[in-house]
Amino acid sequence: MTDQGAVPDFDGAEPPTDGPTDRDAATRETDPHTSDDSETDDSAEPAKTTSARSGAEAVVASLETAGVDTVFGVQGGAIMPVYDALYDAEEISHVTMAHEQGAAHAADAYGAVTGDPGICMATSGPGATNLVTGIADADMDSEPVVALTGQAPSDLVGNDAFQETDTVGVTTPITKSNTFASSADEVGEDVSTAFALAASGRQGPTLVDLPKDVTTDETDIGPTEPSVPDTVSVPDRADEGAVEAAGATIADAERPVILAGGGVVKGNASDELRAFAKEHDIPVATTMPGIGAFPEDHDLALEMAGMHGTGYANMAVTTTDCLLGVGTRFDDRLTGGVDSFAPDATVVHVDIDRAEISKNVEADHPLVGDAGTVLDQLAAAMDSSPDTDEWVAQCADWTAEYPMDYAVPAAETDEGAPDASSFPDDQPVKPQFVVEAVDAATDDDTVVTTGVGQHQMWACQYWTYTEPRTWVSSHGLGAMGYGLPSAIGARVAADDDQSVVCFDGDGSFLMTCQELVVAARENLDITVFVLNNEAIGMVRQWQDAFFDGRRMASEYPWVPKFDTLAEAFGADGFRIESYEDAPDVIEAALETDGPAVVDVYIDPTEDVYPMVPSGGDNGQFALSEDHL
Repeated sequence: MTDQGAVPDFDGAEPPTDGPTDRDAATRETDPHTSDDSETDDSAEPAKTTSARSGAEAVVASLETAGVDTVFGVQGGAIMPVYDALYDAEEISHVTMAHEQGAAHAADAYGAVTGDPGICMATSGPGATNLVTGIADADMDSEPVVALTGQAPSDLVGNDAFQETDTVGVTTPITKSNTFASSADEVGEDVSTAFALAASGRQGPTLVDLPKDVTTDETDIGPTEPSVPDTVSVPDRADEGAVEAAGATIADAERPVILAGGGVVKGNASDELRAFAKEHDIPVATTMPGIGAFPEDHDLALEMAGMHGTGYANMAVTTTDCLLGVGTRFDDRLTGGVDSFAPDATVVHVDIDRAEISKNVEADHPLVGDAGTVLDQLAAAMDSSPDTDEWVAQCADWTAEYPMDYAVPAAETDEGAPDASSFPDDQPVKPQFVVEAVDAATDDDTVVTTGVGQHQMWACQYWTYTEPRTWVSSHGLGAMGYGLPSAIGARVAADDDQSVVCFDGDGSFLMTCQELVVAARENLDITVFVLNNEAIGMVRQWQDAFFDGRRMASEYPWVPKFDTLAEAFGADGFRIESYEDAPDVIEAALETDGPAVVDVYIDPTEDVYPMVPSGGDNGQFALSEDHL
């Protein structure tokens, strides 16, 4: 159903919302770079008849058939039948979160690390509405998530029943598809379809709303393999003629740049991107969601472009004559003012979602298709490479001219790690130093999660990312509080031998710190570094720069001792107050077998630079507040 009353009579002019929405129908299908579990199977067997089971058991059976191994959620009245069915699911673990927002963020991070849909569950009313921030975040960042929400019994829907909310109505704008389950016979297929849609094409969140009577009624219909509806179609390969024209443009370019977006990571196209860039000697910048798509220690790496991107990435993007954008939305935090973004460039735009082509930046060569497939097509179409020797040298000059450094430069040991002993111990600790020191102390495949704010930008700028799916953050929505619950989801998803580190700010950490109890209860090996400047630092930075220093509601007159707070939740607590503390504390926290929180007292005057003012010209980035 589209609403929570009677089924409307559709005449073809308005599609129902229990399938793909308008923006999905022409653009979303199975992505060949996703796992086999999520691919469309035209030969999928019809639903099998089995012995009678409840609708709730049908839901769980569909999750099992889809290969789900973890569900993040919070119990409640309307969802209780599904939880009861989950009791007997031997292959599915449940992680009980402290808050439903945490469940959605954990599921989001699980999807970001694995590429498979993360599952979150909540009850009706406040349980469902508490998921909304996490669902919206997954929608903005194209993360595969399936949300299962309890609902009041069907005959009470529309009567303001206890804990009733129009969950489908609330979440329609922020999901790829959502379904109001109408019967026990259909609910299993509803869940299977939601799983397939979340994983396919341009990934994103889906939702199934589960009235209590639907989950308690009986059915003899068995589960089916997840598959997308026949009405959903996305081109895999771009038009060959368009590819040839784009390839010729790239080959003739003098100053080409590849801009790798989050779609490269989501589409598992990092290998194709790296091969293409290296074969044709083309510098690579990334968007923030695209971090890890190209190794940042490579000579062709320009790192992140945009508002807080590197000076050399922004100079290259501003002066390029051919921009190959792959899997990017060209959002405002990347482009600044659209009129000044890559003004001299012929734009080749590769995206699996047709709706993104020319939405923000006009594409001269639109290539609609799967990122990896289209990059392979371009590689095959190009008989020659552009002559980029002078251009690569120019990019190297910009890298030297605009280095990523900070006021007190770190001395380097033979291993390249920052040497704490070289810093004056009477000066407050620089946050950039902490990021670099933790990076040096961990392996290249460490998964980094963050909240949102200044700490997020420092984690972007001063950690060297070499692998995809090792950077997990809230990009489009910018949801403070994302860091800790996403670290929990990442820890569950990551390989056992991978480390998981979270950089958070004091303001962001305070929003979801209750999830520490989950990490302690489950003995999850995560290490949280709270970069504590006793403020909502990014807001304060903007107030200083653009509001005449009027710091309204951005500074905290008092914050908890986060190391002590961690111990109250059952985690290990540590504190860094000086450079002298840093090496031993970082080592001890990382070696903790279980959750650890490090309260890092950072320089409260430190701000994030480079910076492009909102709507500004990326080529006119500021290196300090005086430049704004």
